Amino acid sequence: MSFTEVRTELSSKMGWEKSTIATLLRRLQKKGVISMEEREIHYYAPNISREEYVKYREKSLINKLYEGSTKKFIAAFCQSGDLTEDDIDELKMFFQGEKE
Repeated sequence: MSFTEVRTELSSKMGWEKSTIATLLRRLQKKGVISMEEREIHYYAPNISREEYVKYREKSLINKLYEGSTKKFIAAFCQSGDLTEDDIDELKMFFQGEKE
């Protein structure tokens, strides 16, 4: 995907300026999430799958907001009051399955 394509997409969806997009792409490249090929123009491509990126972002969020503790994250999520009894039952079954 060319820089122009990335810029068009993010400008329309996020309202970001060119410099913000360039900074984002540099940071993602530095982290190894994307790679850039320089031809007449810059082309960007993902280095990881969508699933790997989602896991990376989840871990990053837990590290940033919950001191790296998944337990604290789950506790905060459960205490939010948004879970139904069915949700809680499903989570219990999930965790029981993880123990086995």
